[in-house]
Amino acid sequence: MKLITARNPTTATPTEITTDTTTSIDTAATERPAPVRGAGLGVLLALLATVVWSGSFVVARALHDTVPPVQAAFWRWIVALVAVAPLAARETWRQRHLIRRHLRFLAIASLLGITVYNTLVNQAGTATSAGNMGMIMAASPVLMALFARLGGNRLGPRRTTGMVIACTGVLLLVSKGSLTPDLAVGDLWVMAAAVCFASYSALLKRRPAELGGLAFLFTTFVLGALMLLPAYGISLAVQGGFEPTTGTVGPLVHVGVLSSALAFFAWNKAVTLIGAARAGIVYYLQPVCVALLSYALLGERLGLLGAASMVLILGGVALSSAG
Repeated sequence: MKLITARNPTTATPTEITTDTTTSIDTAATERPAPVRGAGLGVLLALLATVVWSGSFVVARALHDTVPPVQAAFWRWIVALVAVAPLAARETWRQRHLIRRHLRFLAIASLLGITVYNTLVNQAGTATSAGNMGMIMAASPVLMALFARLGGNRLGPRRTTGMVIACTGVLLLVSKGSLTPDLAVGDLWVMAAAVCFASYSALLKRRPAELGGLAFLFTTFVLGALMLLPAYGISLAVQGGFEPTTGTVGPLVHVGVLSSALAFFAWNKAVTLIGAARAGIVYYLQPVCVALLSYALLGERLGLLGAASMVLILGGVALSSAG
């Protein structure tokens, strides 16, 4: 709190005016470079979030023949709700009027980022490898840049070149090096998921500033799960339920608690410590993490073509993000 003394022109007496500078102090603190120790912790937290999110692709692939994709997505968000509720329910209730006012925005964000995106990833896991999913998703920042251009932002030559290189890597991967594309169904699903995720990320720029992060997170989880409910009912009627065993419940708890709760908290803390730009650079390690996890847990081999695609995608995204 800062105390300012001013003179009231009508009474000619000093008047004390109290201003709250907490917000400006906090903002300035986040803009200043983090101390070396804090920067190291921030990088580790960003890497933790990236590795955990990478595990989602491995889980989607591991469950492809035991848990129907829609059911896997639905239970992921139910588990996430249970995990986040103790921390977010009170704040969400306090901001219920804000939530009601911005319900349309929240519903669209939930549809893209919660309901559709993760369901498409699970569907892709039934027909393509976890490594392919991770590498194709790495091109999402290129799509985000394209959406920014459509929104009026100018793309420089470096960013445009990076987009072309990354897209070349994606095309090389999904066409398996052939001039005649032979796209696997799963690759198409994950490409649709990448478009959906990029759209969701672009939409986040319009998130109401007054809406708390926990309230936003919890509300999108609730709305996303509710919108999945009809598809979940159809899946139960057509495909039947899955058997709740260690091999099915364990992975669902993993993606619900870790990928949907812990990773978000770790990422938010990392951004506070080192800033969004530096944390974003760590995110581009995702396809490498997916490749290593899928090899260690599923026995998937990257191969020469996959390695070449990874180099092109990562190189293009890195160049594009620096433009």
